[in-house]
Amino acid sequence: MLTQENDVEIHALAKLGWSKSAIARHTGRDRKTIRKYLAAGIEPDGRRERAGSCLEPFRAYLEARFVEDKHVDGTVLFRELVAVGFDRSYPTLVREIRRLELRPVCLECQHRRGQDVTVEIDHPAGEEIQWDWLELHETPWGEPAFVLIGVLSHSGRFRAVFCEQMTFGHLAEAVHEVLVGLGGTPRVWRTDRMATVVIGGTDRITVEAANLAKHYGVQIAVCPPRRPQRKGVVEAAVKYITKSWWRTAPVTTPAEAQASLESWSVQVADERSRPDGTVGHLGAAEPLLRLPALAYPALIRVERKASRSALVPFESNHYSVPPGFADRVVIVQTRVGDPDLKIISMAGVTITTHRRARNGAGQTFRTSEHAEQLKDAVLAAFTTGHPCASKVNRPPGPDALAELDRLKGLDPDPGNLVSLADYQQLADAASKVTAR
Repeated sequence: MLTQENDVEIHALAKLGWSKSAIARHTGRDRKTIRKYLAAGIEPDGRRERAGSCLEPFRAYLEARFVEDKHVDGTVLFRELVAVGFDRSYPTLVREIRRLELRPVCLECQHRRGQDVTVEIDHPAGEEIQWDWLELHETPWGEPAFVLIGVLSHSGRFRAVFCEQMTFGHLAEAVHEVLVGLGGTPRVWRTDRMATVVIGGTDRITVEAANLAKHYGVQIAVCPPRRPQRKGVVEAAVKYITKSWWRTAPVTTPAEAQASLESWSVQVADERSRPDGTVGHLGAAEPLLRLPALAYPALIRVERKASRSALVPFESNHYSVPPGFADRVVIVQTRVGDPDLKIISMAGVTITTHRRARNGAGQTFRTSEHAEQLKDAVLAAFTTGHPCASKVNRPPGPDALAELDRLKGLDPDPGNLVSLADYQQLADAASKVTAR
């Protein structure tokens, strides 16, 4: 490899008319090296000029995508480019993005991370499943969502379920749906110290979690505090789902999100390649325990505020109550596997019962009785009168002043008042009588 000084020297000698052999003898370099450097397209560091990038036809699209989202995952970009004619491999795409420095640096997220010593943990097939929540505080439908993810530690196969809260009832219901999607349950459930499973400040699981584990015939293993690496399989799944699916998922409702996630899990996530086959094939071959016939009947109990039209929101559906409970807080209660739900007042009185709709269905249920009551209430409150003026002068009237005097300890009855003038007349009359 020639230095910049050597390169300048051989070009200067060539311009003076020196032959390649003479320049090679003068500089101590091989004649073929001199010939290459004098030829066009050779840089002084000894490398040829790179050919044009295979991403040039797609460069404008990639730059636009990175403007929209600096963190968009490479696998997502690969799928999008393949659909429009990109015929290279995924490693080529990543290499060219790095070489062209297309991905901008996110200063807000740039930070250093520790590189602690770690070790790979062997997970026998059918032995363990890892659980964790994916919290989505911003969604297209305007309300937070929580996704329970269960991942088989051996194969990496996972299923996930959308929930509107992280209560124990929602957890138990989502656990059953995930296990049904996986076709059974491993013998050990590994989880972090989520409040619905572990008693705060201890290593002991809650009574409800213990009953749930006994219902499925499994053990619950709790990770040590501040050791997320111990459940690294599900941590990786959370990142994968967030980057590869959620960032680009065209969904507008919880029901659409659940359907899209289920489809993506089968068509994309299960098709990931592994040395012994795909993730889906490895997961299907794991020896899992058979599930009980029914899900654990955990209690789901949440507080909701009824709207002005006497509708109570629950799981993206709406259920009617009598108009007297409009704009008031009520309790929605049901059990996992129960087809009905109850709406209860804060005093503990059952207001009404409805058929429970599928989570995220976006349906509205109003009984004919509630509809008639609401119509009567609306008509009774209807008026054509003008609203009261806000800038009038209305001082306290006689009745209010009398009541105010009573509160002050004064007798407001004029008949019981003693007039000093009358008293003076009586005194004068008495003195005249005495003088006679």
